[in-house]
Amino acid sequence: MAAGRSAVTIRPAEGVLFEPVGCLAEFPSEPFHEIACRVFDLPRRKPSRSASRAWWHLLNLLESSGQRSIELLELEAVAASILYEDVQPALTQLKTMGIRLAIASSLSQTAVECFLAKHNLAALLDEVWSRDNSGGIKSLPLRRAAASGAIFLADTLEAIHTAKAAGLSPVLMMNDPDEARRLAMHDPAGGIVSLHELPDFVKLVEMQATPAPAAPPSRAPT
Repeated sequence: MAAGRSAVTIRPAEGVLFEPVGCLAEFPSEPFHEIACRVFDLPRRKPSRSASRAWWHLLNLLESSGQRSIELLELEAVAASILYEDVQPALTQLKTMGIRLAIASSLSQTAVECFLAKHNLAALLDEVWSRDNSGGIKSLPLRRAAASGAIFLADTLEAIHTAKAAGLSPVLMMNDPDEARRLAMHDPAGGIVSLHELPDFVKLVEMQATPAPAAPPSRAPT
């Protein structure tokens, strides 16, 4: 866990925003790769091992084209998703701390709702934003969900850039050590290895953002 010095300013963490792909669950990359090949007529190469990279690459393609009809294969990816074992206890602890928790995803509303139902997460969340109710993808769901002190978990370079574009503090989810070292060069506001660390990270941010008490005035010598 690290909340290092960064050009990104971390304020007291009033909320945490999650994109399910890569940060809450292990998704297969194949459905996202298949969408890119079918919709954009891309050559069929071996898909990336990282579903997060495949997802954010697809979002860049969608952003440039305006294409949105990809829901069926998204639902296939959701059906195959495997929730990280530390999600439920971490979100439960954050909830007891009074931290606002929100999904801010470029998935469709149907796909997000299916994901939350599959993994029994809806009761732990305060808000759910998708590309449908936010009116777009990438930074738009983040902007709709954002609080003044919100952080956004990011595990790709594109996610870091998107969080910064939305005025949020990107916190690196270090799923892969080699990738994490590369992404750490792009000035995230901190990083965690596991969601188990997220409650303590939020507490650390709050401690660092709290001004130290003023020293009592010195007494003049008599």
